[in-house]
Amino acid sequence: LSSRIESGDAKVLRDLADKLRDKIQSGVIALGGEKDGKVLLLVAATADVVKKGFHAGNLVKELAKDVGGSGGGKPDMAQAGGTDPSKLEAALERVYEIVAG
Repeated sequence: LSSRIESGDAKVLRDLADKLRDKIQSGVIALGGEKDGKVLLLVAATADVVKKGFHAGNLVKELAKDVGGSGGGKPDMAQAGGTDPSKLEAALERVYEIVAG
């Protein structure tokens, strides 16, 4: 699941990711938002996906490059910031390609 969220607040994105992760039960969630001209990206993964070797920190680092930023985190949840909101949609679209690969 990959989506742009109107809020660029980290707490809002984390709370939403937790709720979605509980609801989907298995998968990867990537959320992005903008606040004050800055981008916030958050990636979360369910436990079964992490056990298969997925690392949210690696995905968010890759996405952050698209929006002129950097980030990282744990295998199950990670976040990044960026400076180019105009590229947020493209970064979120790449999630599917990266995860499938």
